[in-house]
Amino acid sequence: MFRIAGSVTAARLTAACCRTVTTKQFQVHGASLHVLSSDTSRKTRHGPAHRTPPSWQSVRSMASAGESQSKINYIFFGLAALFGGGGIVYWWSRKYMRETSKDTPKKAAASVSPASKEDAETVAEKPVPETTKSGKKLLDAVPQSYPDFEVMPEIPGHAKYLLIGGGTASFAAFRAIRASDAKAQVLVVTEEEELPYMRPPLSKELWYSDEPELVEKMKFKQWNGKERSVFYNPPSFYVEPKELAYQENGGVAVVKGRKVMKLNPQKQVAVLDNGWEIFYDKVLIATGGRPRNIPVFERASQEVKDRVTLFRGIKDFKRLDEVSKNASSIVVVGGGFLGSELTCALGKRSRDSSLKVIQMFPEQGNMGKVLPEYLSQWTTAKVREEGATVKSETFVKRARFSDGKVILKLNTGEEISTDHVVVAVGLEPNTELAKESGLEVDDVHGGFRVNAELEARSDIWVAGDASSFYDIKLGRRRVEHHDHAVVSGRLAGENMTGAKKPYWHQSMFWSDLGPDVGYEAIGIVDSSLPTVAVFAKATEKDTPRAVVEETGESLRSVTETEASATDEPAPDVESAAKLVAEVEAENRVAPTPKEDYGKGVIFYLRDDIIVGVVLWNLFNRMPIARKIVKEGKQHQDLAEVAKLFDLHADED
Repeated sequence: MFRIAGSVTAARLTAACCRTVTTKQFQVHGASLHVLSSDTSRKTRHGPAHRTPPSWQSVRSMASAGESQSKINYIFFGLAALFGGGGIVYWWSRKYMRETSKDTPKKAAASVSPASKEDAETVAEKPVPETTKSGKKLLDAVPQSYPDFEVMPEIPGHAKYLLIGGGTASFAAFRAIRASDAKAQVLVVTEEEELPYMRPPLSKELWYSDEPELVEKMKFKQWNGKERSVFYNPPSFYVEPKELAYQENGGVAVVKGRKVMKLNPQKQVAVLDNGWEIFYDKVLIATGGRPRNIPVFERASQEVKDRVTLFRGIKDFKRLDEVSKNASSIVVVGGGFLGSELTCALGKRSRDSSLKVIQMFPEQGNMGKVLPEYLSQWTTAKVREEGATVKSETFVKRARFSDGKVILKLNTGEEISTDHVVVAVGLEPNTELAKESGLEVDDVHGGFRVNAELEARSDIWVAGDASSFYDIKLGRRRVEHHDHAVVSGRLAGENMTGAKKPYWHQSMFWSDLGPDVGYEAIGIVDSSLPTVAVFAKATEKDTPRAVVEETGESLRSVTETEASATDEPAPDVESAAKLVAEVEAENRVAPTPKEDYGKGVIFYLRDDIIVGVVLWNLFNRMPIARKIVKEGKQHQDLAEVAKLFDLHADED
């Protein structure tokens, strides 16, 4: 036997490889390679044998008499050994360089001169190349321990936790991930050019600010006057995407202005719109929804389309804010939550200008799909008081452009000339990933179908507006509200770290028509269902402004969560009703439209079971409503159930 070490010369390796025998056996031990002759191997199988290395002369003679095929085989084996040994040496040298280079930057920084520091800063300002020599995007899934950010890609090639979408669900998810995995490295990819932010203020508080400089910075004052930003975290909270892999204590990075086009669940790869590939361990789809348009404007000319805003994000707010300062008229199409909130906000602005605000919708009153008819009509009257013209049971049949104006032909035969149109008629869930990624879409409710743990497929979760989840009490649903985004995002984040928790939370939502009228709701609130309402006289404490002043929080879902965590558990409905010693003087069930609905509770029934609750100007009572919906009981006297909400608590 003879041994060829990793340091053998090329000449000796070639000579050894030219030995001609019928069968060869190769064994690698560490960095050495043993080449055994067939005779020696045979003797070894039949018993111990003394192995004598052949002389180089016999090797040459055997090579000259050998078969050509064996020569070729030996050449290939020799090359494999050469590259294998070189690879081992290279691997060990790289490991040594990584270990020894950890302290190098610190030592170099300590000895660098001021002039060198200036040169280094100048170099750091050079643009980072994004392509290789072949023109393809540079990918690097395994970072070096001594990074040179000058040649690193802007987007990492690997992320342990990849979050698609930069909205509230992603924000809640990365908070939950970091809470469970303190050193987690989380990468967020969003189509928007903004860091994660909250959407509710875009149709509420931002419009009521008297300080334009605050609005320019996307800051607002809550109803209690406290200043706040729409962004969940300041820019300093996040790390640069290309530096994420080098954060020993983990962090969150956001890639802005990019869209994930496809997922490969088998290879666990996400493909971006620029061809970039990101390998992931766990991925969350939190793509939310896009504003729904109506066919009239989809078919309209480009001049009309340029004057139509599908309201959704910061970009849309900024555009409408600027338009409202210069336009003479704006039409809001849609009578739901968003349309009614924007109408009230623009109506308030019109009081101090010549702006004319018109709202139109096919229902009989504002939020007619949610509120009982009498309360919907009362709400419409309140919106008109804000300075807007409201046209119920009205819709647009045609739209054209003429003399710098958009001309709307209505179903009533009337024509309206306006400078701008805002469309607020709901959302379409963003499910484009489904077709290319092999994910299932709910044909009835829309959105990605997920299981009880919000998982669509192995290592793929969905949260927020885009998820179609199963409600153990109310069946499969899809919810488009802030609280659901928070709760589902948090749960998905926990499950991505191994929690395996089922979704059981009954999410709530809220709407404010300015600082003086607002409501909170939970469950199925559909005006087509039978309803029973109990109202009482409102006080100064029964307004959105008052609840924010009391709690210091404008996001109602946050105050509701805190109330759930700090208050005592809601009592059993039936037993609590029996404890009420005094019957309330005025319980108003099925009221008439002439009444002033100061505050109250509306129960939505299905098969005589409460499936939804609206708290009208009644705040911090959501834990009670949630328990009632969760119990799913039939009740003989809903006036008694209403006593649980203590409607007369603040009356003199």
